[in-house]
Amino acid sequence: MALENINEKLVVSESPHVRSGNSTAQVMLDVVIALTPALAAGTVIFGFRAIFVTLVCVLAAVASEWIWQKLLKQPITVGDFSAVVTGLLLALNLPVTIPLWIAAIGSVFAIIVVKQFFGGIGHNFMNPALAARAFLLTSWAQAMTTWQQPYADAISSATPLAIMKGGLEEKLPTYLEMFLGNTPGCIGEVSTLAILLGAAYLLFRRVISIRIPATYIITVAVLTFIFGGKDGFFKGDALMHILSGGLMLGAFFMATDYVTTPYTKTGQIIFGLGCGILTSVIRIYGGYPEGTSYAILLMNVVAPLIDKKCVPKRFGAPKEKKFKLAKGGRN
Repeated sequence: MALENINEKLVVSESPHVRSGNSTAQVMLDVVIALTPALAAGTVIFGFRAIFVTLVCVLAAVASEWIWQKLLKQPITVGDFSAVVTGLLLALNLPVTIPLWIAAIGSVFAIIVVKQFFGGIGHNFMNPALAARAFLLTSWAQAMTTWQQPYADAISSATPLAIMKGGLEEKLPTYLEMFLGNTPGCIGEVSTLAILLGAAYLLFRRVISIRIPATYIITVAVLTFIFGGKDGFFKGDALMHILSGGLMLGAFFMATDYVTTPYTKTGQIIFGLGCGILTSVIRIYGGYPEGTSYAILLMNVVAPLIDKKCVPKRFGAPKEKKFKLAKGGRN
């Protein structure tokens, strides 16, 4: 074989060397499709204002990314749909009553501060949509905790988790109502059925694996059953904790984010376990009724450390030398 042909065949490049037919745009488009049932359910339950909130979040996210990259003369990446996913996820984590200008600020914060400040897609160390939700909750707590009654324009004062936190279990909705979404809450978190439909699509398309969601949800179920009861151990309502709040949406759509979660299988199980423990501790012992967002954000921060400890040793790599202190000297 001629030398020039060898040079054409052998190309040396840096890792990773895993090839996949899926592009970033295709993965993000799959996520958008998977989130459609949750958005549709939120629109049916809370009215067309859910669409307006979503449009504002998505447009603000896309526009802020385009403007930032244009000003800094960077390649324009809005075509990969990652900004669309960020805006959509943020909208689904907001109450339908949120002022539109606050929703827009949340998208700008998610894209500019959490994503672009750290180098753009693939470099952010925490989930942009959840970080923006935490920022908005800290800045405009009242607006972020004003809930609308399902199928009505009336304002509700409490979600199921808040009702349970207040010790008013007799006022809780039924399991079926929580499964279908007939409860106050954020636009995309109230209907467990809609979330599961979207999650099934992602699992079918192999966009996500079941490891993190299953570990996360099972951990919350076990811990809330053991420690969540008012009258002692093993008397908690685990099913209520699973069906209410942002657990299902967070477990399938934000705890599975490629960039901010571990890539090793063992690391993913540890990540899900940590999310479940933190969520349960916040819900049971904290002053805030919900804990999903903060649990995932905290685990995002330690995800690199988890991967560092879980990466398997290279085949053929030498064993680490162990030094022992000998009597009277050092070996």
